Amino acid sequence: MSTVVVVFPFDLFGGAGTGAGAELLASELREVLADNRREKTPTRARAYTDHVKIDDFTFETIADYRDWRKQGRQAVRTALRRKDFLVWLSGNHLGALPVYDELSAQRDAVVVQLDAHLDIHRFTGYTTEPSHGNFLLHCAGPLPPITSVGHRELLLLPDQVAPHFREAVSAERFILEPESVLSGLRTFTASGRVFIDIDCDVFDPAFFPATTQPAPFGLSPQQVLRLLDTCWSERVAGLILSEFEPGRDENDRSLGTLVWLLEWVLLRRYGG
Repeated sequence: MSTVVVVFPFDLFGGAGTGAGAELLASELREVLADNRREKTPTRARAYTDHVKIDDFTFETIADYRDWRKQGRQAVRTALRRKDFLVWLSGNHLGALPVYDELSAQRDAVVVQLDAHLDIHRFTGYTTEPSHGNFLLHCAGPLPPITSVGHRELLLLPDQVAPHFREAVSAERFILEPESVLSGLRTFTASGRVFIDIDCDVFDPAFFPATTQPAPFGLSPQQVLRLLDTCWSERVAGLILSEFEPGRDENDRSLGTLVWLLEWVLLRRYGG
């Protein structure tokens, strides 16, 4: 029943500043855990507080980036082998690639991805090297089955999307046909181990300004919560959070959303 929170503040090749977001989230989570331990009145937080361990990576020198992907994969592999609940706090979305690398070898893993973008971009002038806009093209093996919800892509063709996603549900479709989308998610997550990957730009910038690639017509926090509630079961094995850029936040609105969401996940995991 352990939870390992891996702080992986990688933010090269897109999303500069998001590494600080991963570190800030970890700092806030440490503060929450410390407050929980000081509290003498019984609260629901007692259910999860002693089950959470935080492991930090640092990317402060050139040497720190050597074998970043290999080191990340090892951390994921260790968590999966121990059957820990994995919380992966990445800088940019490229920093989630080690998780996908490891999940590619897991036959029972499925991913629900909440993202404003389908990260398979190969437009003219885009780099072909791994970046936060194309990292799914660089997975070490076959991608696990992915259902993406919340994207605002307008240019990608269906035959460009289909090889990489079991289903790609736009924000428009979710807004117009929520029950159909939620029904499909229930079916998709009904078996196997479920990993939920949240790129913070899935939120509409009116609610969540702290992203480097904001896109209009996004989802509200309430809609994201409804998606998570629909996916949630004892089969949920991990959560990825990426692309939180605190330099763009307004009165800590975005930070508060993510800290609340992390505690909600822990309480769903442990009850209380």
